[in-house]
Amino acid sequence: MLGAGLSQLVDAPGIELIETDVAIEPRTQLVCDAHQIPFQDETFDAVIVQAVLEHVVDPFQCAAEIHRVLGPGGFVYADTPFMQQVHAGAYDFTRFTRLGHRRLFRRFEEVESGITVGPGSALAWSLRYFLLSFCRTQRARRVVGAFARLAFFWLKYWDRLLARRPAACDAASAFYFLGRKSNRTFSDRELIDSYVGGF
Repeated sequence: MLGAGLSQLVDAPGIELIETDVAIEPRTQLVCDAHQIPFQDETFDAVIVQAVLEHVVDPFQCAAEIHRVLGPGGFVYADTPFMQQVHAGAYDFTRFTRLGHRRLFRRFEEVESGITVGPGSALAWSLRYFLLSFCRTQRARRVVGAFARLAFFWLKYWDRLLARRPAACDAASAFYFLGRKSNRTFSDRELIDSYVGGF
């Protein structure tokens, strides 16, 4: 499945993409594990990991592998959840705050980062899963899930207003990070000093 906002990249002339996954999907060109990317060092100009790192057992190993396969000055784009309930069942392991996401990519110079899904969507998602907690059957889950989508869909429209406010970083649903491969590792003190939020 093509991630949000990637259609322009896929359609751009002169860009060769190798689309990977851990399972065979319609767009998958190579089945592989991000913990051991099957390419030589410095193979790629950029790596995109969208809605992936919450599903891997060791996201820090995956970030190290991304660093390894990127050429000098190569770019990484990651989009990862912070406040989202479990999706993909047993294959959902990790969440990251904005600062935790930045620390994951501490071997990269930050080009840009921010909220991809804001606090309104996080609230709508939480309310939906709260109601689903009462359900005992799949039929009830379908009915309650449909009701929750209709009842709370409007909350996502607050995201555009709130996403530019620093305090929204403490309540957002997901973050993105765009970074350039660096020869140095940013210290925890540097990363803590880069905190953006309401406190």
